[in-house]
Amino acid sequence: MTATTITGHGSAAAPPLPQRQAMLAVGFSCLGWAFDLFDLFILLYVAPVLARLFFPSDVPMLSLAAVYASFTATLLMRPVGGMLFGPLADTHGRKRAMVIASVGVGTSTALMGALPTLQQVGVLAPLLFLALRLIQGVFMGGMVASTHTLGTESIAPRWRGLASGIISGGGSGVGKLMASLVFLLASTLFPGPAFDEWGWRVMFFSGLLSSVLGLLVFTQLQESPLWASLQQHKAAAPVKREKPPARRLLEPGNRRAAAIGIALTFAGGALSYLTSGYLPSFLRLVSHLPAQETGLILSACAFAVMTSSVLAGWITDLIGRRKAMAIYGLISLVGIPLLYRALGGATSTAEIAWLAVALSALGTLAYAPLLIVLNELFPTAIRSTGTAVSWNIGFSLGGATPVLVSLLSAQATGLAATLVGVTAVIALLYLLALAFTPETRGAMR
Repeated sequence: MTATTITGHGSAAAPPLPQRQAMLAVGFSCLGWAFDLFDLFILLYVAPVLARLFFPSDVPMLSLAAVYASFTATLLMRPVGGMLFGPLADTHGRKRAMVIASVGVGTSTALMGALPTLQQVGVLAPLLFLALRLIQGVFMGGMVASTHTLGTESIAPRWRGLASGIISGGGSGVGKLMASLVFLLASTLFPGPAFDEWGWRVMFFSGLLSSVLGLLVFTQLQESPLWASLQQHKAAAPVKREKPPARRLLEPGNRRAAAIGIALTFAGGALSYLTSGYLPSFLRLVSHLPAQETGLILSACAFAVMTSSVLAGWITDLIGRRKAMAIYGLISLVGIPLLYRALGGATSTAEIAWLAVALSALGTLAYAPLLIVLNELFPTAIRSTGTAVSWNIGFSLGGATPVLVSLLSAQATGLAATLVGVTAVIALLYLLALAFTPETRGAMR
């Protein structure tokens, strides 16, 4: 796979990157996406523990809802990060934005592991926890502004759907696998009550790996050829005053593209969160599996996400984005509710395992092509801003669905039925948004 020579908004053809650099760009973008979701999924894996330590309540589901609310607070700050880092990436380069965001995500995540609990400092504990979640959200929004744009702009047009699957779904699977393995390791090193004291802290400390990624990007990766070509064109053209990227996003065509992106990302992101994202809590609260078995099953689920996402992205290169996404939406509409209905009544570990793996594979189908569609909806000059704002707003709304599900279920026994109904509605919304989406394959400019 080699870098593209598609022009950027009227500029001269972008010189292709060497094959090694093009593959590094996709690989580092995938890792950036992985660490983004790794740091988010750490919270999901230890949600029941955090509920007891930071948000205790006589009603367990309310405590769990409070943890998911802090998760949502992080997502709500992502649009702020998109508005800050998107223009930074469009003006000063994708690479610089990615380095700053990676270091910020890793540092804020690790600091959560050093926090005192409610029993130690009272109400200050959840306030400090919430503050770090908000800061983390800003940097996570910055990751979206740079990671996938850098990767998809560095690869040949015929491979961009595949790259989207590798970066978004593949990166998501890698992030979930890392979180599963860290959870498995931490629960093994700190079994039982020891996990409530130290295990969850070790999981947050592992977020520093994201900061290491930022240093690797800084030393090893070249800038996007499309962005670099656009800067050369600007330097050679007569000087003229350009609107800032954020203002250009408000122009009618770009505004419509952003609205479509938000709707698709909300629905696709929600389906991902309510399958892979909600499974850690579901397996503990409904299936009542021990920590080690949960970790192993979730590791298998991560492999399913990676395989399904890469395949889903590649298929969009073959048959087009809209046609493939329509198929994915229909599969989600039927398959995800049926699998959750079956999982709610499953009793054997083997049955629970294969249902969880199937849910993870189906839940990422609608999600995998989103990044390339967003990238193809916007021109190079505002691509990071457009995709960051669209993705972060949509993903924030989609990330609120686990809170909704928790609140709609008075008892853990009602989770399966609630998930059946909610996922069906969201799949319908995905198909509705797709009806307004143009075919974007080959449209990146």
